[in-house]
Amino acid sequence: MRHRLPPRPHRGLTRPNLPLRIPAPLLPILAPAAILLAAALALAFGPQLPGSLAGLKTLGPYAGLLAAAAVTLGFNRGRAFIAAVSILLAYWGYQLALDFGAASFVARVAFVVAVVVVPGNILASLLMAERGVRHHRDYRWLIALAVEFALAMWIASAGQGALAGSAWYGVFDHWLLRSPPTPWIGRLLFAAAFVAAVWRAWPREDAEPSPLSVGLAAAVAAFFVACEWAARPGVFGVFVSAAGLILVVAVLQESYRMAFRDELTALPGRRALQETLNALGPAYCIAMVDVDHFKQFNDTHGHDIGDQVLKLVASRLAEAPGGGRAFRYGGEEFTLVFRDTSVSQAMPHLEAVRTAIEQRALVIRDSDRRSQGAQRDAQDLEQVLSVTVSIGAAAPSRRARTPEEVLKAADEALYRAKQNGRNRVER
Repeated sequence: MRHRLPPRPHRGLTRPNLPLRIPAPLLPILAPAAILLAAALALAFGPQLPGSLAGLKTLGPYAGLLAAAAVTLGFNRGRAFIAAVSILLAYWGYQLALDFGAASFVARVAFVVAVVVVPGNILASLLMAERGVRHHRDYRWLIALAVEFALAMWIASAGQGALAGSAWYGVFDHWLLRSPPTPWIGRLLFAAAFVAAVWRAWPREDAEPSPLSVGLAAAVAAFFVACEWAARPGVFGVFVSAAGLILVVAVLQESYRMAFRDELTALPGRRALQETLNALGPAYCIAMVDVDHFKQFNDTHGHDIGDQVLKLVASRLAEAPGGGRAFRYGGEEFTLVFRDTSVSQAMPHLEAVRTAIEQRALVIRDSDRRSQGAQRDAQDLEQVLSVTVSIGAAAPSRRARTPEEVLKAADEALYRAKQNGRNRVER
């Protein structure tokens, strides 16, 4: 199948200077990276902080982790909640154990349990499906945390009663559990939990990474740094605080994405569109885009192919020239918003988008025919679908003064494009 080359832009057209856009896959990484960097800078310039903030060294971790536990519970994010509560209990238990002396057996037990239980709990939560904190009255995670805490207390009391013999002293002298710094078994669990979080966060099918999974990976890294330098209370407290703050930000980012982004196409949704319309100035252009004959794609090839069509169109709209910002309006309809742009200025950009979608063929493979044997020609095993869109554009005028009225005028122009044969741009 031959494809025509995309039309060359007219030499008289100039592309406006656009603000630098950060690649979408990097956005969820920026906040955790900034928090970790801030933690490192806080340690580097710690002596210069005013004395009134000295209490943050001890209260900061509790405040950050309690906030993380509250936010994750409120938003019903099970994995992040388990991470926050596990780190909180580990930090609290280790601080209590330090009262017996940093070199005491109690402190060693608390530290080893912390570096085993925290990454182990996070790893277990990442390997299971996310079902939230309140999953049909299922509180097995709470029982597990209580058992882990009770077991740690029992081991720490070794040699002090009949129930806990002195054999635990020999167990904790094993090279896998020997500390500080982090024992080898803890390092293996940290590595496994970090890899599992990265695997969960890894973008699939051109989607953005999950901010929550990125946050879990960063929280694991922050707590690992804290444990590696546990002998320095400043490092331990600052990076435990960073882990809690990372979880809070990750949950908020994930909730924002769920509320403002369309899950299928990864474009901003209707709520984000409404906020953009409310912030528009006096000059702008709005375009409504509709996939031609979309119902036929679903009826003939199934909803999976229909979803692929929507993703194809969305990917081209996201790359619209001229500073156009794409939104998923609903169903097979999309919206493009051009700031400080008239209809005449936007028309070449809309035509370029329409042409790019038309020239992008969607190839689907016929698995039924492929299974009949390899004697058929490769072209017989594929079907090429042509996808086109109709576009209607409008700008503020005497008849359409508000963004809502302009949006309605663009929808009327879209209807004219449909009536005039589809696969065209009308104004």
